[in-house]
Amino acid sequence: MRQGLRENHGIARIELVAVGSFGWQVRLQFRGQKVSRFFADRTHGGAEAALMVARAWRDAQWQSWQVTTMPRVCETSSRNASGVVGVSRVVVKASNGVEYHFWQATWCPAPGQRQSVKFSIKKHGNEIAYRLAIEARRSGIDNSR
Repeated sequence: MRQGLRENHGIARIELVAVGSFGWQVRLQFRGQKVSRFFADRTHGGAEAALMVARAWRDAQWQSWQVTTMPRVCETSSRNASGVVGVSRVVVKASNGVEYHFWQATWCPAPGQRQSVKFSIKKHGNEIAYRLAIEARRSGIDNSR
C-alpha cells in the first residue's frame, strides 16, 4: 500500500437495493489517468471478501503507477515565462505595500517533498538572480538523484 494511503482510500460501499447491487467501488486518479472497478459481494463471496479483493486491486494499481520514473513536468509549457522548467519570477507584496521581486527555483528532492529557493533581484540584479535560480534548480535536482 502507498505510504500515507488510508485503509479504504478510493474505495466506496455501493448498496443499490432497488436493483440488487451490493459491493465496493474503487475509483483512483493519478497524473490525470483515472481507473474505476466494481467488486460485487455476490461474485467475491460476501462483503468482507469483496473488500479485501478491492483493496488488493487498488494497492496493485497504485504500485504500478509508482514505478513511473518520468518526472511530472518534463518540458516547458506555454505558461512558462522564464524559459526554464521550475524557475519563475515572483513578486511578493508586503502588508505595507512594498513589493519584493525574486527569481525562484523549485524542485522535488523526493516524492511528496518540495524545495525552493529565492534570489532577490534588488540584491543581485535581474540577470544574476535569474542565473542563480537556474543553477540552484540544476544543483537541487542533481543532489536528489
